[in-house]
Amino acid sequence: MTWLRGLRARLVITFVLVGGLSAVGAAGLTYYKAQGNLLAGVQNRLLKDFKNRVLLLSRDVALPAGDAELALLAEDLEVGDREVYVVRDGAIPSDARITAELRARVLRRPELAWQRVTRDGVPYLVGGSRVMLLAGGTPSGITVYLVESLAQAASDEAAVLRAAQAAALPAVLLAVLAGLLAARGVLRPVADLDLAARRLGEGRLETRLPVRGGDELARLAGRFNETAAALERSVGELREMETKSRRFVADVSHELRTPLAAAIAVTDVLEAGADRLDADAGTAARLVTAEIARLTKLVDDLMEISRFDAGAAVLNLNDVDVGAAVAACLRSRGWSSGVTTDLPPDIRVPLDPRRLDVIVANLVGNALRHGAPPVTVRVRATGQAVAVEVADHGPGLPADVLPHVFERFYKADAARARSEGSGLGLAIARENALLHGGDLTVAPGPGAVFTLTLPGNRPS
Repeated sequence: MTWLRGLRARLVITFVLVGGLSAVGAAGLTYYKAQGNLLAGVQNRLLKDFKNRVLLLSRDVALPAGDAELALLAEDLEVGDREVYVVRDGAIPSDARITAELRARVLRRPELAWQRVTRDGVPYLVGGSRVMLLAGGTPSGITVYLVESLAQAASDEAAVLRAAQAAALPAVLLAVLAGLLAARGVLRPVADLDLAARRLGEGRLETRLPVRGGDELARLAGRFNETAAALERSVGELREMETKSRRFVADVSHELRTPLAAAIAVTDVLEAGADRLDADAGTAARLVTAEIARLTKLVDDLMEISRFDAGAAVLNLNDVDVGAAVAACLRSRGWSSGVTTDLPPDIRVPLDPRRLDVIVANLVGNALRHGAPPVTVRVRATGQAVAVEVADHGPGLPADVLPHVFERFYKADAARARSEGSGLGLAIARENALLHGGDLTVAPGPGAVFTLTLPGNRPS
């Protein structure tokens, strides 16, 4: 029933409720008024006619009247389907429709008394009056009653009700039609706004809405266009600044490579002769050598990051045995003896061996420097993917650090701000994983557990 919460459904329901209630209310009022006027008119006409006929015909009745005179008066008062009973005061007519309540009211008052009763589904007007002598207005001892069917009036009343009901149905249908038309008129700009917002969210910042008219929706479309234009300008400026920043980093890194190459050559000489220098000079030579090496690593990392940012990083894919490639990475750095491995053979996937070496070297190096033994490296095939897992048994990473470990220049321990790392290693490792169509994730262990996932085949 979620469609009932939609704007279209709510508009239609509102129109139907308003139109339906208005139609039903108008029909009900019309029926109430027509019913009252119809019954009142028929009733007043019948009672007036009966009263006049009683006054006119009772003059000729000789008093005291016998049964024959009473029967003759009743016959003279009957008109059409009207039934008339003429009895002496206090006598009970034979018709059950003349109730005891009405008889009591007739005997208490000189005016004509009446009531409506229903028998077998047919409504009747029942009235009664004592016949008064014209001289002095004293009772004549005669009481007359009338019983007249209101079936025709009831039929007319039912016809009025049917007409009111028939008039209400078109009103409801018109309300539905008006609701649909109003919903269409309101929802079309809303749908356009929704589509434009989706396009804007997809990065199509040139999206604009047509502004028609001067109502609230038109003003909303205008506001949207102003916001989109401001966003396009801001994003354009940010992109231009980002491009300039990337170009600056790449240019600076490139320009630093030549003087750094010369500095490395000098530091190699200094390091080779450090043992022949005095203690302070030897310490200074080794410090300069370490800082030059650290700066060289930072420049190399910045150039690598700039290639990723510029979209210039490319893969040189080969069919690689992942376990063998990981073992070669550990062996080339002298880490084989300090790392526990589980490297099944013949898990082959297409990948760039150099970039895999960069990822594994970064993860294992971090585990050896900042974790605690044993450090384990495990390769496993899972479905259509291959996972390389690097784990240590150190203190691990705090929960608030885990979301940030792959950010550039982020270091979990502020005390290591001057460590040998550039703060770019994990960012570069993850970029290399994404370049392969895989991912690099981290989870608490014991210690820290980094998992490189690469798309590939099952073991052959």
